[in-house]
Amino acid sequence: MKKIIIVALMTFMLLAGCASGNNGGNTPEEDKVFTVGMELNYAPFNYILSEATDTSVKTDGGWADGYDVMIAKNIADQLGMEVEIKMIAWNGLGLALESGDIDAIIAGMTANEDREAGIDFTTPYYDSHGMIMIVRKGSEMEFFTDIQQFSGHNVVGQINTSYDEVIDQIDGVNHMTPKSTYPEMILALQMGEVDGITGEAAVAASILASNPDLTIVYFEEGHGFVVDTTVSIGLREGTRGTEFFNAVQKALDNISEETREGYMVDAVNKQPSEN
Repeated sequence: MKKIIIVALMTFMLLAGCASGNNGGNTPEEDKVFTVGMELNYAPFNYILSEATDTSVKTDGGWADGYDVMIAKNIADQLGMEVEIKMIAWNGLGLALESGDIDAIIAGMTANEDREAGIDFTTPYYDSHGMIMIVRKGSEMEFFTDIQQFSGHNVVGQINTSYDEVIDQIDGVNHMTPKSTYPEMILALQMGEVDGITGEAAVAASILASNPDLTIVYFEEGHGFVVDTTVSIGLREGTRGTEFFNAVQKALDNISEETREGYMVDAVNKQPSEN
């Protein structure tokens, strides 16, 4: 009987350890690994390459690279840690952070009221300075200067992002069912299923580099979308003010604007042609 109790106790302890989250419950500082989640399907912020570069990180399915990866590596270096990149679908990033599967979200995510209810965000690490529309080259939409000119047209965004939310600022727009990924949005536009897809300037420039059949619509001042286009690092809720949160924020603050802009140019140049 005593032996059974001991075995049961050991089993319970093992299960408790497994349920404690990433790294068996150890903190990132203890394990010296900064584990970051991102889609790896959102160029130029993050994507997968088949071969290594000077900025890439080995991950499942290839080499993770892009602006977010460069930021993650820089922060990890300053913290004296190794960086690990995990490929996670957009809708699963928050859950992965909450469960402890990752230490941070660096995935082109904008801090908003809903997200801040479950995530502690740093200050922004990039600002696209406004949202634009991507359309087929040669279409009538190419010469639009006001978002209201898209009234009656089919427009699509990415699910659970500001790209989708801003579409309703267009009166009378045909707000199409949002897509799960940005590549799906691009395909829908090229196939004629939609007339426009929302995006940020950096993302749009990246897309046009490999899709010459598309073009960007820039809106006149006061006639565009009203939206926050900054992106921030997401850390676990309740960590604000902790040593780890403060260390990440300080490392981010140490990255100059010149370096950040250089990262974006590099990320656009290295992106795979299929994105």
